[in-house]
Amino acid sequence: MVKTEQGNQTSITEFILLGFGNLPELQTHLFLLFLVIYIVTMAGNMLIIVLVVADRHLHTPMYFFLANLSFLETCYSSTILPRVLSSVLTGDRTISLRGCIVQFYFFASLVGSECCLLSMMSYDRYLAICKPLHYAGHMSGRFCFYLVAGSWMNGFVGITIIVSLMSQLKFCGPSEIDHFFCDFTPVMKLSCSDSRLMELVTFIFSSLFTLPPFVLTLASYTCIIITILRIPSSTGRQKAFSTSSSHLMVVTIFYGTLIIVYLLPRTNTMRALNKLFSVFYTVLTPMANPFIYSLRNKEVKGALKRAIRKMLV
Repeated sequence: MVKTEQGNQTSITEFILLGFGNLPELQTHLFLLFLVIYIVTMAGNMLIIVLVVADRHLHTPMYFFLANLSFLETCYSSTILPRVLSSVLTGDRTISLRGCIVQFYFFASLVGSECCLLSMMSYDRYLAICKPLHYAGHMSGRFCFYLVAGSWMNGFVGITIIVSLMSQLKFCGPSEIDHFFCDFTPVMKLSCSDSRLMELVTFIFSSLFTLPPFVLTLASYTCIIITILRIPSSTGRQKAFSTSSSHLMVVTIFYGTLIIVYLLPRTNTMRALNKLFSVFYTVLTPMANPFIYSLRNKEVKGALKRAIRKMLV
């Protein structure tokens, strides 16, 4: 776990992810819970991807964004939950320094990409509902591709800078990470290098990836809700309001927990709750998104029925 360097200084080469080890009597229940969540997350998101690709009725900008979100959530969950399941099942909580940095790189890159993508999706819904006459002209196939590609590039390029700084740090002990994955704050607590520059850069990027997209999303859904309230039909108004409010609730939980963990002052109380808040944006949101955004839609239900009919035939 440690290797000796110059003098008496030692360098950590492995970490121990404590995870939920402080609840030994609940390990079996936690394993089953996370296993069910992972299966549901993968099945729901893969179903959305297959339906959007296979059904020509879903070849629209909205479902192009939703398919990308589902693919992102599939990768996102796979960077964290398989490792958690393996640790709970086998009891082996060790992870190498390189493996820890790689996990943080993919996790943080995908989170940054999702923050951008969710704001693009809210802008798409704003145009569709509030500016329907301009929607087709604005949301061309090429423009949608640029928005999605920009979201992915922003996430991965921004985190590459942070990880390049993280890889230069030294870790001299202790080797226990009080978390269920390699998140930034728990890992930085173990560094014996001067990490002030690293923390400043991370704070700046965290602010850029969360605050502007969150404000854009809130503004878009505020305009959407105002437009919906003007719908003369009470049934149509109620249905549209229910859909938009559920979208807004999910993105608020996602952005809100990220802001709490990465931007608020790190008091002792906040440090104790960070693990709980992390469960929301790493585990629960990827599972909920297919049901909130896609599987409740009439078009997706129709595509699913058509796919089942083809399979039966």
